[in-house]
Amino acid sequence: MKYLFTLLSVLLASISQSGAAESRPNILLILGDNWRYPTAGILGDPMAKTPAFDRIAREGVLFTHTFNPVPSCSPTRSCLLTGRKAHELGERASLWSGFPKDTPVVTQLLRDAGYEIGHAGKPWSPGNHEISGWTENPAGPKFADFADFYAKHEASKPFFFWLGNTDTATKAGKVPYLEEASAKLDATKLTVPPELPDCKEVHDDLMNYYGGVMKLDEAAAAAIAVLEKAGKLDNTVIIYTSDNGWQMPRGLANCYDSGSRVPLAIRWGKNLAAGSFAEEFVNVADLGPTFLELAGLTPPPEMSMHSIKNLMLGKADAFQRDAVFMERERHANVRHDNMSYPIRAVRTREFLYLRNLRPDRWPAGDPDVLFLHGRPYGDVDTTLVKDFLLAHQNEAAYANYIALIFGKRPAEELYDLRTDPHQLTNVADKPEYADALKQQRLRVDAWMKETNDPRLDPSYDGWDKFPYYGKAPRRD
Repeated sequence: MKYLFTLLSVLLASISQSGAAESRPNILLILGDNWRYPTAGILGDPMAKTPAFDRIAREGVLFTHTFNPVPSCSPTRSCLLTGRKAHELGERASLWSGFPKDTPVVTQLLRDAGYEIGHAGKPWSPGNHEISGWTENPAGPKFADFADFYAKHEASKPFFFWLGNTDTATKAGKVPYLEEASAKLDATKLTVPPELPDCKEVHDDLMNYYGGVMKLDEAAAAAIAVLEKAGKLDNTVIIYTSDNGWQMPRGLANCYDSGSRVPLAIRWGKNLAAGSFAEEFVNVADLGPTFLELAGLTPPPEMSMHSIKNLMLGKADAFQRDAVFMERERHANVRHDNMSYPIRAVRTREFLYLRNLRPDRWPAGDPDVLFLHGRPYGDVDTTLVKDFLLAHQNEAAYANYIALIFGKRPAEELYDLRTDPHQLTNVADKPEYADALKQQRLRVDAWMKETNDPRLDPSYDGWDKFPYYGKAPRRD
């Protein structure tokens, strides 16, 4: 009798644990690299072939106002992994940093709670996690792709998988997807944004970008197919988004929408109302605590970002979401003495306000510092159009583009999104916008104070002193 009682207790415990594991959803994060809003078919872009993203949105929730915390890949990934604001993270607020083990990390908390974790493609990167004592990337162990991970994972455990696609990133001025995109897409539907010249180089860069978007979506579709075949699709939360905007000039490393606004769609079987929309402002870093809450965990107090689980479920959200705050520090090592270009910004429905804390510096990088591929203005990544503009920088026909992309900027910028959605005309000095400027200025002041931003000290330049581990050639 004692043996039967013991056996029954073990069986009941096993059933209980199995049920608990089954009730905790799997989590699949599909994270594009340099994929901007609104480059998706469901978002109205006729050039974007994104059937997988469109499906996730149709069968789940489409978020319409999602922004990155930093318009740069590894800092945004730092914020996502820690659920914290960039200026709370020391060196991790910059590109090519270390990753100190001084704050809780979402993937490790999930692992401790019984989740199997893994990644494929671009994880937390670029940076040097080994210098900080990590034996594997903070995103988890590496696999060839999601199918490889799924075939090897322990079926009784829930999983968190990070699928980091890089096809939407530029390839140092090369266009590997141009030919395929030209064969599959109607180039007559191409729209050249007004901050870029309408020339062949721009057309080729744009077609290549759309080809990369197709590749991103194909990788997403392949992962979804694995889940569907295994019967695990509806118990998996699929989050499909991007780390920052595109790499075209005035995109990546800029807090304008082209560098900071990204697509986001989430699917979770019958738990979410299919075809619903969330118009509240969301920060990509909010996904960190969201992952923990989905797993039934309470985010630790160090995490200052805010879960969007209630928004997903169509419930009221206690956090005010009528705006999003953004920032940046050093992107690449493209200025003398390793200097950064710090920005603090707030984006509302009506306005974008930028505070350039060191307006004496070049926002695009110094013109006499040759960094990536021997080109100046290194915070503008190499594309065909960048090379075109540099070759024509002394011609009057391109003066406006040169100023917008490479020129210095005033201490404050204010854009009226109702009349200027592309953020081309700074109205900060116009008397009729004095009240709006004051309101947005006060919002940034309050945010910096509430979050103990080191930049409250006007003389603080601590990010200039952090090591830069990038290996790209640098010539002054």
